[in-house]
Amino acid sequence: MGSNMAENHPVGFQWVVDSRKRGAKVIHVDPRFTRTSALADLHVPIRAGSDIAFLGGIVNHILEEDRAFKEYVVPYTNAATIVSEDFRDTEDLDGLFSGWDPESRTYDPDTWQYQDMEVAAASGQRERGAPTGQAAHGAHGGTLEEGEPPHHDETLQHPRCVYQLLRKHFARYTPELVEQTCGVPREQFLEVCRSLCDNSGRDRTSAFCYAVGWTQHTVGVQYIRAASIIQLLLGNVGRPGGGILALRGHASIQGSTDIPTLYDILPGYLPMPSAIAHESLDEYEEKSAPPAGYWANMRAYTVSLLKAWWGDAATADNDFCFQHLPALTGDHSYYETLGGMVDGRVKGFFVMGENPAVGAGNGRFNRQAMRNLDWMVVRDLVEIETAAFWYDSPEIENGEVAPQDIGTEVFFMPAATHVEKKGCFTNTQRLLQWREQAVEPRGDCRSELWFMYHLGRIVREKLAGSTLERDRAVLDLTWDYPVEGRYDDPDADAVLREIGGVDLTTGKELPDYLPLKADGSTACGCWIYAGCYADGVNQVARRRPGSQQSLVAPEWGWAWPMNRRLLYNRASADPEGRPWSERKRYVWWDAEQHKWAGEDVPDFKADRAPDYVPPDGATGPDALRGDEPFIMQSDGKAWLYAPAGLVDGPMPTHYEPHESPFANPLYESQHSNPARQQIRRDENRYNPTHGERGVDVFPYVATTYRLTEHHTAGGMSRWLPHLAELQPEMFCEVSPELARERGLEHGGWMTVVTMRTAIEGRVMVTDRVAPLVIGSHPPQRVHQVGLPYHWGSRGLVTGDSANDLVGLALDPNVHIGEYKALTCDVRPGRRPRGRALLELVDDYRRRARRAGVSEPSAQEVRP
Repeated sequence: MGSNMAENHPVGFQWVVDSRKRGAKVIHVDPRFTRTSALADLHVPIRAGSDIAFLGGIVNHILEEDRAFKEYVVPYTNAATIVSEDFRDTEDLDGLFSGWDPESRTYDPDTWQYQDMEVAAASGQRERGAPTGQAAHGAHGGTLEEGEPPHHDETLQHPRCVYQLLRKHFARYTPELVEQTCGVPREQFLEVCRSLCDNSGRDRTSAFCYAVGWTQHTVGVQYIRAASIIQLLLGNVGRPGGGILALRGHASIQGSTDIPTLYDILPGYLPMPSAIAHESLDEYEEKSAPPAGYWANMRAYTVSLLKAWWGDAATADNDFCFQHLPALTGDHSYYETLGGMVDGRVKGFFVMGENPAVGAGNGRFNRQAMRNLDWMVVRDLVEIETAAFWYDSPEIENGEVAPQDIGTEVFFMPAATHVEKKGCFTNTQRLLQWREQAVEPRGDCRSELWFMYHLGRIVREKLAGSTLERDRAVLDLTWDYPVEGRYDDPDADAVLREIGGVDLTTGKELPDYLPLKADGSTACGCWIYAGCYADGVNQVARRRPGSQQSLVAPEWGWAWPMNRRLLYNRASADPEGRPWSERKRYVWWDAEQHKWAGEDVPDFKADRAPDYVPPDGATGPDALRGDEPFIMQSDGKAWLYAPAGLVDGPMPTHYEPHESPFANPLYESQHSNPARQQIRRDENRYNPTHGERGVDVFPYVATTYRLTEHHTAGGMSRWLPHLAELQPEMFCEVSPELARERGLEHGGWMTVVTMRTAIEGRVMVTDRVAPLVIGSHPPQRVHQVGLPYHWGSRGLVTGDSANDLVGLALDPNVHIGEYKALTCDVRPGRRPRGRALLELVDDYRRRARRAGVSEPSAQEVRP
């Protein structure tokens, strides 16, 4: 679900095909019939943006048909934990959870807590826009009051235990509601439910694979939460063949979250400090680290990171240079930053490996932001749209702006390709792999490693001798990597060694993260990568063929943490440490050896017996029982219900997309996610949605997607003749019924319109996007339009960008836009050119206004 794995992740999909040949059943749930669907046993068409209703229906089926794997659920999840009597569900409050503040449009999660237990996320509760680490990396356990354990009912009968709250919450997610909300016929939905349940339990496991079709929604985080609930109820987490696989589009997307390009976390998912809440390292630890589980060692992970970055300058006397870290003062996410550019608060912008002029939501907003900068640096293989926006863009074509009126100074810096540099990348399953340099880059092309290292070197030289305190963070850095080759490239091997960690007392590389210390005696650039250079050997570069090792293949690359291939694999054994079945044995307790043994590195303390009971006052990993496998949570349990860590509710709830022509069938007063982040400004107008007059101006649902032949925004494919020839033009997929309704001809031209702009594309009339029937009083027919987003104005093949159509309404947890479900209108023929295009869009806006859609009243980004 939420992915087209065959076309967008073909290397990984070979294993799905192989599994199907060996008897696995493959189900593809997607709005379109794709190559993945063609290789599946069952394709389930679904309305874009309705996945929580579908997943919630599966949860309801599991609970009401008593199909949960309770031998797993009761000891390993928080199903038996009793929640505060102050908690109220969306079923009680017509679409809202308790704690809602209508003025700030945020939740206070105090009422979501366990009974007599305070549970906190890393760096405090996530609150969008708050300066206390609002987008920290999830909930890291809780703090018990007066040392008492949380209240439990292992019979699962207490009305406020998590299991019963789930039953109540999802009771209305019946097959009939799924059919009316998602457009999935009742019997087809039940086939999915039965298949999952029949292929789960002691002897069988099932897996979910998702990609941006799940994440790019205003409830994207809750999509994954809903799948997590299913997998936990069925016992499919921590077991071979189970789990939830986040499909990463290309290398190194996983690596750029592990060692992040994100504003709100540090390497290894440590929370970024808050300028207000974390004035010292002690305060950071106190407010971020829970008392139990492995996150209790956060100080050791943090200090080791600070020692890797600032070396000898980081001492206990100066808090190991903790004050050198940047600190959050609010929401610094990308689209907030765009608003800062338009408003003149952001003056400069680095663009590396991205093409936001056509690759980000609401391209018009992105380009307007760039026009207001003082300077912008673009590093890429070719002159992409972002580098050329000042003279080649829709706004230039339309005559809205002239190149001579744009003051942004653009520095275009040529980048090296992946074959022109060496280093490591991290792919979908947390696997680090090494690549060798095949050829030297041509001309002035350089790698990102070269560019950032030498930029830092030059800046440090400019600051040499400065006595200003503000410059110490740069001058104190350990910026001393050896260089090699004709271009003085930093040695990527040395960088990996720093990331993998070193014992500073001996100079030896760390074997894993367990020896990390909080006293400054270890340095490690990313605690979850500790050990990737164990024994002085580049573990990442290993390439032993699978035929020469076990099925787990531990000597192909290196997986974080500790070369562990399956997270939480203690759950692959029962509470007594025995495999759930011999066929699915993975790790188990070896009583004779008094340690965990098996096919993989155990995700548990190696000598922790299953019958271990923590002594009074135990902290950190020692505070977890021997039968509590979820070691990153302070209660050792997997969370079916999340009492902290999310800003939009402790359980997934079906809300309609921000732009939807349909009513929410569950709640009258809440149509869309009430906590969604809205950017209400002239640059980001929204289409009318259900309940607003004018919704019929944009009656169709659109969703964006990728093609095999092109790469994201096209920067690596539209310049290559053999790929450009395979997909030469932007096209739009429509059903034969919609084509007849709107007079569209296969192979001809069509125009797609939203309140943001209008684009054109070739018409592809196909049964792959069949219309669906939604609702019952009366039933409505849904037409969905499929839009690949790879085109722009540069390259060998050009075309309009689908992302120009997209408005920016965001998931409040992670600030990802809802690109996969929006409304639009379609019409035959090519779009107008020049000022006529603006007049067409203005006409749609006038029609919507006459129908009652209000214009944005604020010129600032606000929640």
